[in-house]
Parts: sequence; structure tokens; C-alpha cells
Amino acid sequence: MDGGQEVRMDAAPYCCSTCDSGEVSGRSLARRKGKTRSLSTSSAGSSSDYRRNQSLHGPSPVTTFGPKACMLQNPHAVMHIQDPASQRLTWNKPPKSVLVIKKIRDASLLQPFKELCMFLTEVKNMIVYVENKVLEDPEISGDENFGAITKKFCTFREDLDDISNRVDFIICLGGDGTLLYASSLFQESVPPVMAFHLGSLGFLTPFKFDTYQSQVTQIIEGNAAIVLRSRLKVRVLKENWEKKARLDDQGIILTNGDVDGGRKSVQHQVLNEVVVDRGPSSYLSNVDLFLDGHLITTVQGDGVIVSTPTGSTAYAVAAGASMIHPNVPAIMITPICPHSLSFRPIVVPAGVELKIMLSRDARNTAWVSFDGRKRQEICHGDSITITTSCFPVPSICFRDPVNDWFESLAQCLHWNVRKKQNYLSSEDEEF
Repeated sequence: MDGGQEVRMDAAPYCCSTCDSGEVSGRSLARRKGKTRSLSTSSAGSSSDYRRNQSLHGPSPVTTFGPKACMLQNPHAVMHIQDPASQRLTWNKPPKSVLVIKKIRDASLLQPFKELCMFLTEVKNMIVYVENKVLEDPEISGDENFGAITKKFCTFREDLDDISNRVDFIICLGGDGTLLYASSLFQESVPPVMAFHLGSLGFLTPFKFDTYQSQVTQIIEGNAAIVLRSRLKVRVLKENWEKKARLDDQGIILTNGDVDGGRKSVQHQVLNEVVVDRGPSSYLSNVDLFLDGHLITTVQGDGVIVSTPTGSTAYAVAAGASMIHPNVPAIMITPICPHSLSFRPIVVPAGVELKIMLSRDARNTAWVSFDGRKRQEICHGDSITITTSCFPVPSICFRDPVNDWFESLAQCLHWNVRKKQNYLSSEDEEF
């Protein structure tokens, strides 16, 4: 990471009205007074405070990340649009808690996980949050030497415990999937995420674990650049939900929504993409695509991908889409094997609202998934509404958002790799 601007931890510069009013510090004090190891659900603030504006650039992203982090504002920004290279992290107060996310069932990550947790607890005196299922690994639970460290952990369970206001920043050990999983744990403000490349691809994980101690120390000191990865706010409205409720991929009926007159509404925050496909049916998928209430096309093919700029380098690029830098305010729509030679991927402004529904003459149902998870069936009368979320994922950069992105293109996707053409000398030109 480069040095960049100096960050003072004792008197952070003005970053937002929330920090200015002291709400963040007030909440932090309240939590410390009622500190407990057992987690209970707590409100993370009403999302109605962040209303979607009418700008085609999309809603202004919330720039407070978790209870203590925010973006260091650039006074030279023009029209509130910052140079991506100038986006930097700052802390209102020194971070005290960290969530460590480890790829499950990967033996190669056991030693890095143990080293990191020992460093955070013993050297940095941090409160470490770890998911219950991580500690259920026999290689961890059976390690007597590591047992004294695990007793200091705060544990939680996905979909049952709310840790949104308890974690100051996140460290991911694994591949890109760990960053997607971290995003799914926070339905509103997301703490800064530091991702170590210990998986297979690593497009979203710029840090190498070899020098983790110095890198983590720099993050705790507030010396880091960040990129705000926009997310999609997805609302699935199920018609006559009581009759068509199905089990999700974990065997649990989806309940994070409202029921109104037999219509079930479920919301998701999606970092990569929403995929609507034909599922197990042999028929073409036949879905209508609306933009701000207007029917723009009917997708006939294997399906359609609605992705963020971050997701443009995932499933979308495999389906023929362009790659978009994560700082570009946009939503990409990519058909999957369309039965039309002229149906090309398109990019629409981040401020629009998309709606996907089954066509009236569709021969079969469709299926939808969110970042590859929570797969469910979409029937006639159901609808999927997609907008740009106010709550981005603040991903910590190794250098800066521009250099990191092009480095990932080169190293992970081998973008524009070709044997160079030989130099043509003057003697060769004569022939």
C-alpha cells in the first residue's frame, strides 16, 4: 500500500453528518456499557433515512462503514465525485473489533487463520468475531494450544445473530467467495473489508498473506485506500406466497421480509449479480424486463444477468459482457445464450429501477439466485425489483482502486495477453 494522506486518529476530519452529530460515538459508548458475549438482534438504523434520489448516477452511497469507519473527504472533489485514487479510509475512533471470515473446509487456511487470530488477540488486543461453524472444524476445536485463543472469540450464527453494529472491520481469508459472503452478512452499512488472496482466483482479494502483520497494522492506523463497490438492492415479491413457499438451499424458509395480503416481500443486498435462468426446464426462459416502469424487452434464452460493476468480471464476462471498473455508477444487463443474434449486453445508469417478471405466455417458471445463493423459483405474478443500493462494500485496496483493478485483470484474467509482434527492421521492409 502507498502512504497517501496523513490520517489523524485523535481528531478525524469532518466526513459526514452522522459523525458530526456524535451519533456514532454515542452508539459505541452505549454498546460498551452493555458489553456481552452473547449476541442478540439489534436494530442497525432505519433504511428509510437513506432515500433513493432521482439522479441517474444512482443514490448517494452511505460513506460511514460500521460503527467507527468512514471515508476521508477530499476538499478538492468536483460535484461530489472523488478521484478513485483519492478515496481513503479514516477512523472516528481506533478500531477495537474485527470479524475474521475463513473459507470453510479448506485445510490450507488453518495455519494462516490461527496465526492471524493470535496476532489480533495477543498483539493488537482486538475483539475477534468468528462464525460458529468455523470453530466446529475438528482441526480447530481439537487443537489444545489454540483453545486458549478461541475462548476469547465472540461467536455468531448466520441469519440468527446481528453483528452489524459490533464489528469495526473485516478480514477475509480465502477467495472471492469470502468477500461475497462478508457482504451478505450486512444488509445495511458494511465495515471496511480487507481480503487476503488465499483462494483460487482472487480477483477481489489483493493482499498477500506473507506480510499480514504490517498490512493489518496499517489498516488499524487508518493508512489505506478504499474502493466503494456498489451493491444491488433486490426485492422479490411473491404472489400468493403461502401456497408457493419453498425451502431455500439451507433448508430454511425465507423470512427476512414482510407479508401483506398473501404477498411475500424479501430483500437482498447483492455484490456481484442477480441471475434469472430457466432452471431445470428444457424450454427457453421467457421473462419481461422493465426499466423505470417501461417494458424495454423480453428475454428469450437461458436467462439474464443483472450485475454491478464488480460483478461485471464474474458471470457476466463469461457471458460476453464488458468489464466495468467498480467506481463507475452503472448496472449491467447481460443475456445468457439469447435466442437472438442482436441481443447484446447493455449498461444502464445506476439510478434506474429494473423489474423482472415472467411473461404471460412463458411455458415454464424461472429461477433466481443472488451472488450464487438463496436460489428460489419465480412463478407467474412474482416480480424482482432491482436498484442500486445506498450501502456499498468499502473494499480496502493494496495500492489504489485503479492500479489494483488493472493488476487483477492482468494476473487473474490474463487480459490482453498475447505474444508480441517482432520488430521489423529496415532490411526486412525491402522484402
